[in-house]
Amino acid sequence: MKTVSIIRNRGQLTIPDNIRKAVSWVNPMSAVSITVVNSDAIVIKPHHPKEDSEVIWAAVKEARSIRGKSGNLSKFIAEDRYNH
Repeated sequence: MKTVSIIRNRGQLTIPDNIRKAVSWVNPMSAVSITVVNSDAIVIKPHHPKEDSEVIWAAVKEARSIRGKSGNLSKFIAEDRYNH
């Protein structure tokens, strides 16, 4: 699929309706990666941050294990959320 669009002030580019309808990830506020291929070509792709689930779960377990003078941090946060 190919179409023509105009780059406006401050580099704004509106992606035409036919392209947005053909590609499900093009939505308002979508994060995208823009790559310069060469001096006359760029590529726009959806941005998918690389997430290491092991690192994330290790951080969650660490946060849950923190004990302070008043007890368990996770319990404190949960109680605070339900009380406010």
